[in-house]
Amino acid sequence: MSRTFRSFSNPNYRLWFGGAFISNLGTWLQRTAQDWIVIAELSDKNASAVGLVVFLQFAPQIFLLPLTGWAADRLDRRKLLFTTQCLMAILALILGLLVLSGHVVLWQVCACAFALGCVAAFDAPARHAFVSDIVSEKELSNAVGLNSVSFNSARLIGPAVAGLLIALIGTGWVFMINVLSFIPLLTALYLFKTRLSATSADTSKTHTDKAKFLDGFRYIWQHREMTIILMMSFLICSLGMNFSVYLSAMTVHVFQGHADQYGFLISMMAIGSISGAIVTASRKSSPSFAFIILVAGMFAVSCSLVALSSSFWVFAVLLITLGLSLQLFTTSTVSYMQVATEKRYRGRVMAIVLATVLGSTAIGAPLVGWVADFFGARWSIAMGSASGILAAALGLWFVSRQKRAARELGSA
Repeated sequence: MSRTFRSFSNPNYRLWFGGAFISNLGTWLQRTAQDWIVIAELSDKNASAVGLVVFLQFAPQIFLLPLTGWAADRLDRRKLLFTTQCLMAILALILGLLVLSGHVVLWQVCACAFALGCVAAFDAPARHAFVSDIVSEKELSNAVGLNSVSFNSARLIGPAVAGLLIALIGTGWVFMINVLSFIPLLTALYLFKTRLSATSADTSKTHTDKAKFLDGFRYIWQHREMTIILMMSFLICSLGMNFSVYLSAMTVHVFQGHADQYGFLISMMAIGSISGAIVTASRKSSPSFAFIILVAGMFAVSCSLVALSSSFWVFAVLLITLGLSLQLFTTSTVSYMQVATEKRYRGRVMAIVLATVLGSTAIGAPLVGWVADFFGARWSIAMGSASGILAAALGLWFVSRQKRAARELGSA
């Protein structure tokens, strides 16, 4: 087993990876269909409407944070994930039936997106922390990287397939296919009932009776490099992660394309994302703080090149570099924070990290959509470049401050 895929030697992780990949594939089918039906059918090609849906889907990561981190640490993660996956399948079924009925309206899509966001707010931190129940601490960084490979491989295949399916059978049936994609992961979670030992399944309960939600914030504040990384994540994810908004706007307004072109653009970006995830998984150790600063700068340059590209094909190829840099940044951030955190705080810390990543995406989505509508889709991408420059500058300032403090301490 090569170093890149060493976690596959663990049979429990192989079971988890297979179920998660199919579930992720269905998720990207639904996200592509949802974005497209909003901008192409339920609004007058309005990127702000897509931004609103993105906001509603990811905002619950912020306001439910006190509960989601506690739940990931205090409750049985397997049971919690089984519940959230069932609820997400039901919501996909409801949305599919609404679309197939031919009477779907924008507010219904918004309501389903908000409900899905509430459930996903509990699902995401538990899913990330659950990996530590399956693999050893030594395998954890590699498993986190492989999880990103799974997610982004699905992002490579899903949107392209969704674009073709939308043209062939319509968005409603795409949502229904997503319902079926939950079955493998639910099966895996059911099998884990007997495959995981009682000690590994209940590890999260040993120290959390007296632990409180604010302990996660205190833990991060005591490790100042974690605080800076979260601030960098907020800057980049609030403006740069809203690719569904600016890519849909570029498709309909700049390139006058259709659902298949939109799906193709997301898939091109996913090629870079998969490469970034594989690089992270191949590393012998968790990414360093300096590496995170480097990829933040790389992201800024990539956004500038994409925003300035003139033709559809140049734009599509450059999306690979954008996906690579963005994935290197987000995966390195998650891996750094998860490995550096004590296991008893991991659920709460990961809830804060994911709330920062997804919550900032929600906050930035309406702004990115507004800029795309009133100033042009290219300017909405250029905003991501500015956020990358600010994030890299913040990281460099912190490193410089730490070195100055070390010199002063050495000379004292």
